[in-house]
Formats: sequence, structure tokens, C-alpha cells
Amino acid sequence: MIEHFLDYLRYERNRSKLTVIRYEQALVAFQSYFEQLDENISWASVDADIIRRWMEELMDKGEKATTVNTNLSALRSFYRFALARKMVDADPANHVLGPKKDKPLPQFVKETDMNRLIDGEEWEDSFKDVRARTIIILLYETGIRRSEMVGIDDSDIDFVNRQLKVTGKRDKQRIVPFGEELANVLQHYMEVRDSEVERQTTALLVNDHGGRLSSGVAYQIVKKQLGRVTSMNKRSPHVLRHSFATAMLNNGAGLESVKQLLGHESIGTTEIYTHTTFEQLKRVYKEAHPRG
Repeated sequence: MIEHFLDYLRYERNRSKLTVIRYEQALVAFQSYFEQLDENISWASVDADIIRRWMEELMDKGEKATTVNTNLSALRSFYRFALARKMVDADPANHVLGPKKDKPLPQFVKETDMNRLIDGEEWEDSFKDVRARTIIILLYETGIRRSEMVGIDDSDIDFVNRQLKVTGKRDKQRIVPFGEELANVLQHYMEVRDSEVERQTTALLVNDHGGRLSSGVAYQIVKKQLGRVTSMNKRSPHVLRHSFATAMLNNGAGLESVKQLLGHESIGTTEIYTHTTFEQLKRVYKEAHPRG
């Protein structure tokens, strides 16, 4: 049965060689498992409980959730194949749920590194440098998303009340406050922009030809600038959003307040940053405590 299924993957579904190998390994391992339980068990008599017990055993042995879910995916595909060809009478894998994948902690840039980047003397007063620094400060001091940032028009900025109107997911709008530093940075950028670029749009951030800055160009600008102060592989605008949330919580902001600033619908989405700050707290403890 396994060989028939593997041929189906190779020649009918045109799956990659790596996928075929992984599925074969998973099926052979599972067959070995249920035959050790009882020599009378076959592919046709396996039930959902046997599959769940196998998954639990894999987790107990230290396998990652991703690996266990790949094995479960192999079983699901195999049983759909076998059921369609009447090799088995039921699909025991259909309603078996795999383990939840561990969510990686959000990466962030340390406050000292952000200060070093923003306050560094390398910045020039050219339009490109002023724009790049404005983007870094805007993302870091408001926590807005890249898509929200490039969507900002000049009319969305209220300098009197120091607040910014942004349009988030599903066109949901929110007001984000900002401080004196960002107000000064934005005003300086707008002066340089209007003197050096002929604007073709109402957008705050523009490209070299005066059109609205694209998300892709904004991404590359942030990646380049963060590379000056961090060696992290991930240096995206979203890292600055993570950095904003982490800095806020580290300096006493409440979780509900950070949730509203970020535009999260659920507090559960924001809570992941408490894990980040706790990881930072553990590092501080280990470094500072004499018996840590």
C-alpha cells in the first residue's frame, strides 16, 4: 500500500523528491509502531486512538510540533488515497488534530541600539537620508505597520495635538499619539521633501520621483538601516513594531494601552510581548545576580 501511494505522489501528483522521502519515512515509522503494538493490526484496522498515541510518543521523544504535524499530514494524505481506492473502509486520520506549533518570540532591537542608530552622526541632510531616518523614527516611536505608514497622507498628521490617523487592517482607523521628537523630524522631512522633490501625490512618504513610497522600498530602507546596528537576520519594519511594543512594556506601559496603540483586536495578540520582556528580564537576572 505504501509503494502504491508513493508512486501516486511521484507520477500523478508530481510531488518533489524530498516530499516523497519524508512521507515514506513517516509511513514506514508509523507502520512499525502499530505492528509492535499488535501484530494483528493493519492499515485497515488502525483507529484514531492509535494515531494519537503515536503522536504523543513522538512528542515525548522530543520531536518538534512541526515534525509531528508533517507525519500526521503524511497519514492524512495516505488514508485519503487509500479510501478513494477502497483499500480501507475508513479514514482514522481525518479528525485527528496535530499539536499546536510553538510561536517564535518576536524579535526586537534593543533600546541602546535604537538610540545609537537614531542619534548617530552618520546621517546626512540629503532627501534620502532624511527620509530614511524619518521612517525609522516613525515606525519605532508609533509602532504602526509598514502598510499603515506608506498609506499616511499629510492631512493625517495633526501637529497641534500631536496625533496621527492611520488606517489598519480591514480599513479600520485609529489615532496614534506621538511626541515632540517625531513632530520635529516629520516637519524637517516635509521641508526637505518639498524643496527637493516634485510631489505627485498627497502621501507623506514619497519616492525619488514624487510618487507614493511603496511598501517594498520602505522594507529595503529599514533593512539597510537596521543592518548598521544589529546582525539579526530579520531586519524588517515589523521588527520596529516589535521593538516599540517591547520598549513600551519594559518602561511601564500597560498591556491594554499597548494593545490599543498597536491596533490589535485581541489582548492575546499583544500578550506575546510579555514573553519577550520576560526573556529579557531573565537575561538581566542571569547577568546581574551573583548566583544567577
